Amino acid sequence: MKEKTRKNVYDAFIGEAKAYFRLLAYAEKAAEEEVPQIELLFRAIAESERVHATRHMNLMKDLIVKDTDTNLEKSFQREKSISETEYPDMIKDAEDEGEKVAALTFSQARDVEGFHAKLYERAIYKVIKEEVSAYQVCQVCGYVTDRAAPDKCPVCGAPKEMFKAVEKME
Repeated sequence: MKEKTRKNVYDAFIGEAKAYFRLLAYAEKAAEEEVPQIELLFRAIAESERVHATRHMNLMKDLIVKDTDTNLEKSFQREKSISETEYPDMIKDAEDEGEKVAALTFSQARDVEGFHAKLYERAIYKVIKEEVSAYQVCQVCGYVTDRAAPDKCPVCGAPKEMFKAVEKME
């Protein structure tokens, strides 16, 4: 794919992915305000934006997705960089501006990204258990474990009920 088109496809992917999540938030707000027809409209268009993002991602797949070992290594490096470099800067900025809630979410995300890096590292070094059939994901902060959901999330303190299982696809 030529340079301008590649950049445009990437930008379109980012825009569509953002629109998907933004529209889901709009749908949630419409539901809170008990406007079901508008909630439905936002959810339908969000699904359309997800389709667009997926199509754009598929155009870039050959450029982005490599063999599994390479994908693991890249994912590990990204998580390390984000947790060790990017989030600390974001936390500092939020703290400097007195934005405590943003600082907290950035701090929790930084901690979770560190756990992600450890999971990737274990996979890279083949320490990952073959018998893992599900991961548990905290729906508050995103913490991931390959064990049973803990009684309390080690990052944000959410109770066990706030964990969602991500299981092997059949």
